[in-house]
Amino acid sequence: MTGITFIFFACLLWAADTLIRYPLLFGGSSAQQIVLFEHLMVLTVLIGIFVIQRRKVTFLRSDTIVPFIVIGFLGSALGTLAFTEAFYLSNPTVVILLQKLQPLVAVTLACYLLKEKINPRFFLWLGIALLGSLLLIWPDLTALLTSFKEGDVEHNNSSLMGYGLALFAVISWGSATVFGKKLSTKGLDSIDLMAGRFSFGLLGMLPLLFITPSIITSIDISIIQKVAILALLSGVLGMYFYYQGLKRIPAHWATLAEMFFPVAAIFVNWLFLNVAMTEVQLVGAVILIGASTMVQHKPIPKQVNAI
Repeated sequence: MTGITFIFFACLLWAADTLIRYPLLFGGSSAQQIVLFEHLMVLTVLIGIFVIQRRKVTFLRSDTIVPFIVIGFLGSALGTLAFTEAFYLSNPTVVILLQKLQPLVAVTLACYLLKEKINPRFFLWLGIALLGSLLLIWPDLTALLTSFKEGDVEHNNSSLMGYGLALFAVISWGSATVFGKKLSTKGLDSIDLMAGRFSFGLLGMLPLLFITPSIITSIDISIIQKVAILALLSGVLGMYFYYQGLKRIPAHWATLAEMFFPVAAIFVNWLFLNVAMTEVQLVGAVILIGASTMVQHKPIPKQVNAI
């Protein structure tokens, strides 16, 4: 199975988890509870794998700490928390489509970290992608302007906050893709990468326990059962497939393959959650998808005919 195929299956699992994550948010669960218990459950499974296979903790080295902080603290903990909270505050379809900016972040970081030259075309497509993202949130922007005139901006400010959190998740996950690829070149397998990711991710979530200890004390057993399904689907299986794919292909190929997730998630939202989009948002989605695809497209060099 090719690397892109592995990531394809990972995206299917990530998209399917919206059927559980979205109802949980509107059923009284907080984003903090969901993400914290996801990390606890995934890490419990990974500890079991380490014990059964008698694996040694060799993934913590001086050259892996910083990358693991990025993919754990930033990508796994804060990024997932921001994305989950954005689901609650804004239109979930728009939140997912804003992820189309993730390849722009990943390609930029890959070029910078690997000292690759950035083609001027990149900035053209970046501008077009930003235009598409603006159209995606256009209905809420116009509603915000109306609310300013009427003196009621609380609801629309919440939507815009959700979009801001979604963009933060985009930056976090784009960074995690690049640093995850960097770790995969250091001899770490998928289990090691997952163990480091969720260990540092859990460390990033622990301060929430001191700020709001009710995250644990107020959770219901039925919620824990649903979060367990999330942890197994998108956490254990999804991330395993993802890292299997990431170690087989370059980072910019991986971020291109990840673009299937928003497409799959939009279909899931439309099919099961009846979340519709306006015509303006559809146009913005097409522009954003097209620009995110073209930014990674290499033009075919012109052939010079021999004289």
